[in-house]
Amino acid sequence: MTLTVNEMKRGVRYLIKDIHTEMLPIKLLELGCLPGNEIELIEVAPLGDPFYLVINDTHLAIRKEMAQYIEVEFTKENSDE
Repeated sequence: MTLTVNEMKRGVRYLIKDIHTEMLPIKLLELGCLPGNEIELIEVAPLGDPFYLVINDTHLAIRKEMAQYIEVEFTKENSDE
């Protein structure tokens, strides 16, 4: 089963597994939204959009619409849970 940023749990660290580059703005790639980088969900806005994330020490907010194009997997430290 493939997880996306939309399905991440707060406070759990994941690794970016794959991204659909044709669907994401280049700015996200420049900010470190690349496969292999660590990602963590910090907060979700009250109405469920946007998501507040940390990607390799870079803080950013992305819309739910964009989050569905970023696939993630558990880090090795979290895969035992």
